[in-house]
Amino acid sequence: MQREARTVEVMIRRFCQDRHRTHGILCHDCQELLAYAHRRLHHCPFQEHKTTCGECPVHCYTPANREKIREVMRYAGPRMLLSHPILAIAHLLDGLRKPRAKG
Repeated sequence: MQREARTVEVMIRRFCQDRHRTHGILCHDCQELLAYAHRRLHHCPFQEHKTTCGECPVHCYTPANREKIREVMRYAGPRMLLSHPILAIAHLLDGLRKPRAKG
């Protein structure tokens, strides 16, 4: 879960830096999206057994936030292979995992 939180943070930071021209800080909208994503991860029913959110059978993001995070991931995901290859590969492998309930 910590790696998933780190991955989403790296993606949002990259997106904000490139698209919103911020340097070292997040714009207000991206700060809100990151806080929202962290809250959703914290309350995920699958916790350590989770797949990536895009492969999850439970859609806990609101439709508007789901679209925002998709835009971020479409942009930042491919770029992570160069800047954060270990996180990117781990995220891809997590997507192959089938979600299962805790316990």
